[in-house]
Amino acid sequence: MSDAALALISRKSLRVAIQVGDPGRRAGLYQVVSGAGHEVVASTDFADVALVDGEQSTGQGVPTVTLGGADNDQAGLLPSNASPERIDAALRAVAAGLVVRAIEDAAAGFDAMPERSLETLLTPREIEVLSAIAYGLSNKAIARRLNISLHTVKFHIESLLRKLGAHSRAEAVAKGLALRRDQILEL
Repeated sequence: MSDAALALISRKSLRVAIQVGDPGRRAGLYQVVSGAGHEVVASTDFADVALVDGEQSTGQGVPTVTLGGADNDQAGLLPSNASPERIDAALRAVAAGLVVRAIEDAAAGFDAMPERSLETLLTPREIEVLSAIAYGLSNKAIARRLNISLHTVKFHIESLLRKLGAHSRAEAVAKGLALRRDQILEL
């Protein structure tokens, strides 16, 4: 981390330029920024970080937190309805040189693939890993049993969770068994 970034982190407040077209929205964001103890400045020329609403443009060279935009080139990207605490945290992180993205709903998990046959959905190695998980083996034990690296085991488990639309190892096993049962019943 650069000396400038460390200096910004150690400061209690930042100089924030708010670039918003709607006067009512600007007033609300002004309250959020000043309520967090930051100084609102008129121009990005004097700002440590910019707070932008939607697709507004920013000054070059100023770290920017965009609310509700779709520009992935910005240092910070939050939903337009982000809480004041999240906005403050994003401003501080972006000013320190970090990249900020809002996390998706963690409970949503992955969507299952539409394929219904276990053999066409999963690779043979993934089926072996799923079988080992069903026997209650740890990642390390799976790696030893299949003679693969621990990293490769983790990769296969992530792929299993994604393909089966599962949130946990137990749910992956249950969904794998259900697919197998459905396949046997179709025969």
